[in-house]
Amino acid sequence: MTSSYQAEQIETLSRVRRHLALLSRGEKEKLHALAADYLAFRRRVDEFQDRNFGNVCDRTCYQSHLSACCSREGIVTFFADVVINLLVSAESEIEALIKALQRENDGFKCVYLGTAGCRWSVKPIVCEMFLCDAAKTRVFTQNPEAAAEWAKLERQRKSFTWPDRPVLFDMIEKYFIAADCASSLMYLHNSPGLLRVKRQAGMITQVFRLKAEG
Repeated sequence: MTSSYQAEQIETLSRVRRHLALLSRGEKEKLHALAADYLAFRRRVDEFQDRNFGNVCDRTCYQSHLSACCSREGIVTFFADVVINLLVSAESEIEALIKALQRENDGFKCVYLGTAGCRWSVKPIVCEMFLCDAAKTRVFTQNPEAAAEWAKLERQRKSFTWPDRPVLFDMIEKYFIAADCASSLMYLHNSPGLLRVKRQAGMITQVFRLKAEG
């Protein structure tokens, strides 16, 4: 039996997949262009983590199967995470995600974690930016420059995700809302906390709670 988390994830993934399949080539190219700066940011994060944390995290967590990163049933995924991942994924990769969500997850690990690692092509931002305290202490104590670089990447992350200004994650939600493709994962339009951030920043004058389509 699959969980409510898996059901919510597969509903959003399937809905986005169907909508993207209906878009013209030109519309898809517009979405790719919209996400270009974010994808470049993600490449910088990947390079930073490979350079500074690759060996530390691999030995400490993944080889020992004690990863704090992937030890829960699932993680927070934003609607924009799903859209961007599907935009850059091959059909075979999307099918692998769906099959994983359709299977009962009886282990103490994320449903998206496979034998070769995460099944996402572009991992959810919450996963990408997670570094445990032990790993940060070990690396940043020895390399203060890396700590400063990581702080810069954290600030850049907010420029795409934190809605106190026009940000990519909000734009993507608006794009799909306008196309009648809503989802419970649209946290920038559903989360009371994020709506409060938008209201305090003057980004909205009225608060509407969006509900996923039935």
